[in-house]
Amino acid sequence: MIEKLLAGGVLLVCVALLLRLALRDPQRQRVDAVAFRAAYASRRLARRLWFWREHRQRATHEAEAVVRRAKHRVERDGIVVRPDSFKGPRKPH
Repeated sequence: MIEKLLAGGVLLVCVALLLRLALRDPQRQRVDAVAFRAAYASRRLARRLWFWREHRQRATHEAEAVVRRAKHRVERDGIVVRPDSFKGPRKPH
């Protein structure tokens, strides 16, 4: 089964390359440009799909860390939130 699929894929590639050879130079350049753009787009899509879960988990952890830091390092004066960073001097010199 796998051998037949592999043979079919190789046959398709060979036919596509043979048809490419039959084209004139300007047409061949356009076909090559389209093929390179499609290859680049598919490579980007594959990379996005491969790393999607890892990036999503990292974003979730960072968002939770930001929320945790925001909850613990602020002082509330009524409805005004005053972070600890506002307590120091305005100019360090």
